[in-house]
Amino acid sequence: MNKAKPVDPKLLEILVCPTTKAPLEYDFERQELISRRAGLAYPIRDGVPIMLPEEARTLDDTADGSAKP
Repeated sequence: MNKAKPVDPKLLEILVCPTTKAPLEYDFERQELISRRAGLAYPIRDGVPIMLPEEARTLDDTADGSAKP
C-alpha cells in the first residue's frame, strides 16, 4: 500500500471549497479535504488536492462506496 504524502500546511490554510468558498477540514486517514457546507470530500492524490467538484465524493458515501441504509 502506498504511504500517504503530507499536504503542505500553508496550502491547507489558504484552500477553500471551490463550490461554497467555505473552509476545509483535512482528513489525513482518507487523504481528503472535507467541505461540510457542500457535503463533499475532495481527494488528495500524491500530496496534491484535487479541487474539482466532479472528482469529489458526497459525504453520505460510505468508505467502501456503498450507500448507507
